[in-house]
Amino acid sequence: MAQPLYVSRVRIKKLEGPHRKAWIEPFEEPLEFGVHGPIAEFYGARTAEPIPTTLDYVVAATGG
Repeated sequence: MAQPLYVSRVRIKKLEGPHRKAWIEPFEEPLEFGVHGPIAEFYGARTAEPIPTTLDYVVAATGG
């Protein structure tokens, strides 16, 4: 069996509520995930500030 070409190494830390930080090797700065707008309203999530959702990142990645 062939060796994988790439292995993604990610560490995720859950903060408060839906707020999470993800560190993706080899990058030093974390990405932040959370909720905002209608998604926050739908789930009844109260956050101090709007933060992009995981869905926002997926859409951005596939659109580029």
